Amino acid sequence: MASPRLGTFCCPTRDAATQLALGFQPRAFHALCLGSGALRLALGLLQLRPGRRPAGPGIASASPATSARVPASVRIVRAATACDLLGCLGIAVRSAVWLGFPSFVDDISAVNNTDVWPAVFCVGSALWIQLLYSACFWWWFCYAVDAYLVIQRSAGQSTILLYHLMTWGLAALLSVEGALMLYYPSMARCERGLEHAIPHYITTYLPLLLVLVGNPILFRKTVTAVASLLKGRQGIYTENERRMGAMIKTRFFKIMLVFIVCWFSNVINESLLFYLEMQPDINSSSLKQVRNAAKTTWFMMGILNPAQGFLLSLAFYGWTGCRLTLPGPSKEIQWDSMTTSATEGAPPSPGGPQEPGEGPAPKKELPGGTHTSDEALSLLSEGSGGSTIEIHIASGSRGGKAPDSLPKVQGTP
Repeated sequence: MASPRLGTFCCPTRDAATQLALGFQPRAFHALCLGSGALRLALGLLQLRPGRRPAGPGIASASPATSARVPASVRIVRAATACDLLGCLGIAVRSAVWLGFPSFVDDISAVNNTDVWPAVFCVGSALWIQLLYSACFWWWFCYAVDAYLVIQRSAGQSTILLYHLMTWGLAALLSVEGALMLYYPSMARCERGLEHAIPHYITTYLPLLLVLVGNPILFRKTVTAVASLLKGRQGIYTENERRMGAMIKTRFFKIMLVFIVCWFSNVINESLLFYLEMQPDINSSSLKQVRNAAKTTWFMMGILNPAQGFLLSLAFYGWTGCRLTLPGPSKEIQWDSMTTSATEGAPPSPGGPQEPGEGPAPKKELPGGTHTSDEALSLLSEGSGGSTIEIHIASGSRGGKAPDSLPKVQGTP
C-alpha cells in the first residue's frame, strides 16, 4: 500500500488521524498487505516465465533487423511494470518486518531512542515505496504522451531518453523534497503540526493526480487522431478500421479504469483523514461514520494498490497473459491497408488498359507515407490476446509494388 502516512508513521509522535489509520488492526492490515504484495510478485514472475509471447508491436513477426529496435511504448510499459514489481516488493518486505519483528517496530515510535536502525528502516522503506510508485505513475503519463506523439508522427527512438530523465528525475526530486520537508532538521519536527507535512502529501499524490487527470485528456486526443488517420487513408471508414479504432479506445479505457479502481480509494482516504485532522476531537460520536469510512478505505488501499500491475496486464493481454500453456492458433482477420486497397479498388483508366511498358498510375500518399501510419497504428495496438490487436505489415507495402499478401490483424479466438 502506497500512502504518505507511511512516512508520517516514522515520526516519534503522530497526529490523531494518522494514529487512527495505522493503529486500526495493524497486524491484520500488514498481513493483508503482505498477502496482496506477495500475490502480485508471484503473478509478475508468472508473466515473465519462458515461452510467453513478448509484449510489443510486431515483435512476433518482425524481421531480426526490425525487432532489434524496440519501440518506446514497449520500453515504457516494461519500465512501469518493473517499478510496480519493486514497489510491491517494498510493501511485502515492510509488512513482513512489521509482522515478524514487533519489538523492532515498537522502537520506531520510542522517544529519545538511541537505536537509529528502526527509524532508518521505516524512512528507507517509505521512501522506496514512494519513489517507485511515483516513477510508475510518471511512466504511465509518458505512455499517454508517447501514444499521442506516435500518432502525430513526432516520436522517435531518442524520446525514450527524455522519458527516462523526466521519470526518474521528477520522481527522485519530489520524493526527496517531500522527505526533507517532513523530517528536516530532525524527525522530532514531525510533532509540530500538519503544516510541514502538507508538502510531503502533495509530492506523493501529484504524479497520481497527473495520471488521473492528464492521461484521459491525452488518450482522448489520441483516439480522435487515430480516427482521423484511419479515415484519411482511403477517404472512407471501413468496418475493420472502425473495429481497430474501437479496440484502441477500449484499451485506453481499461487503463484508466484500472487506475481509478486501484488508486481512487487513496484519494478518498486522504481526504477523510485530512478532514478528521481539522476537527478538534476526532473521537466525537458525530464523526463515527467518517472514521469508519477512513478505516474501510485504508484496508481497501492495502488490497487494491498492489493489484494495479496485474489488472493492467489484463488490460493489455487479457487472460492470455496468465495462462500456463501457450495460446492456441490465432485467427486472422483481413485488414485492408491503404496501399492494397488503393491498388485493388482503383477505377480503370479512361484510356483503357496500360501498355506493358507503362507502370501503374502514381498513387496519392499522405504526408509521412503509408508505412509510417501503419507503424503508428501498430504501436498503439501492441500486445496479444482478447483485448488488443497486432498489425503485421507486409514487406511489399513499402514500395509501389502491391504486397503479396494483405496485412493481417491477429487476435486470439
